[in-house]
Amino acid sequence: MRQFFGTSQSGVLEEAVRGLYNPEFIMLLSNDAQFEKHVAQLEALFPGVPSIGCVGMSYDTRVVEHGVGVIAFAEGVSAAANVLEQVSTMPVKYIDRLKRDMLTINGNSRDTVCIDFCTGNDACVLTTLYTVLKQKSIPLVGGTGDAGKVSANGVVYHDAVAYALVRNQRGQVKTYKENIYHPLGDYRFIASGTDRENYVLGALNGRPAKQVYQEILHVTDREILTRTFRNPFGKLNGDDTCIISIKEVKGNALACFRQVNDSDVLLLLELGDYKAIAKETIRKITQDFPKRSAVFSVNCLFRYKLFSEHKYMQEYLREMSALGSHAGLVGYGEHYNNRFVNQSMTCVVFE
Repeated sequence: MRQFFGTSQSGVLEEAVRGLYNPEFIMLLSNDAQFEKHVAQLEALFPGVPSIGCVGMSYDTRVVEHGVGVIAFAEGVSAAANVLEQVSTMPVKYIDRLKRDMLTINGNSRDTVCIDFCTGNDACVLTTLYTVLKQKSIPLVGGTGDAGKVSANGVVYHDAVAYALVRNQRGQVKTYKENIYHPLGDYRFIASGTDRENYVLGALNGRPAKQVYQEILHVTDREILTRTFRNPFGKLNGDDTCIISIKEVKGNALACFRQVNDSDVLLLLELGDYKAIAKETIRKITQDFPKRSAVFSVNCLFRYKLFSEHKYMQEYLREMSALGSHAGLVGYGEHYNNRFVNQSMTCVVFE
C-alpha cells in the first residue's frame, strides 16, 4: 500500500490533495471554521471513496496547526467508513452498521485495523466498538477531535464517532501504544467522590484529591494544570497503566480528561526519558516490520505541548520519519483497542 499526506496552511483543500490519485481511503484533518466546507469539497473531489474526518492538527515531518491536512491510503487497501451516532447516550443503537462493515471487509487481526475519530464519551464508545471488533481480535487506533464534530463519507455529524475498517491486502498491520511516564515512588490511591459524567476525581484514599496532589508535589492551584504534563495520574488496567491528565481544579476536587470511577486504583506518575522511549518504540517497530508501507499515529495534545516546550517536537517527527511514510493527528485523547488514554501516542503500522 501507499500513504499520501498533503497540507495547506491556508486551508485550501485543492492544494492539500494535489498529487492524490485513486485513493481507497481518506482521512480529513481540518479546522473548526472550514470543516463543513472541506468535508463537502472532499466528497465532491473523490465521490464514493470511504472517508472520515475531524477537527484537529495534523503532521508528518512538521505540524500543521491551522489549515487542513489530508492522509490517504491507496494501492492495495480495502476500507469501509461509517458512523455511530448518539455517542453521549446510546451508541450501541447503531452497532449493526459496524457488524455489516465487518462482513464487507472480511478482515482479521493480522491485516485489518479500525481507525476512529470521536466527539466524546470515549470510554463508552470504545467499549461499544470493541464488542464487535473483539470477535475477530481486530485492533483499534484513534482519538478525540476538537469542536464536537466528525465526518464520515461526506456528511458532518455531532455527538458521534466516525470509524473506518482498513484492510491491508499486501501485508500485516500492528498497533502500538507509547507511554513516556512511570510510577512516582510507591504512591497508590483508591479513588472516591467521583463524578463519572463530568470526569471529576473527588478524593484519594479518603482525602481531597487536590490537597493530596499539592502536598506530594508542592504546587499551587495554578501550577497543577501545567504540572500534569510531568505528573499525571495513572489508572491500573491489568498489567497496563492508562494515563489520566488533569483538566482543571474544581474546589477541592480535580476534573480530568478521562473518566475516573469510585474504587479505581490510581498511581501518581512522573515523566521519564521521553527521547530514549521514543527511540525504543522506533526500534521495536523496525524489528517487527523490516519493511513498512505506512505509519499512522495519534499524539496527545499534551505531548505536543510538552515536546514543543522542550524544543523536541521537530526532532521527534524527524526521528519518526525514519520509519518511512509517517503521518498523524494531534488528538484530545487517544484510543487503543478498548482503552481511552491521555498523554500517550498510539499508532498502526502497515507492512
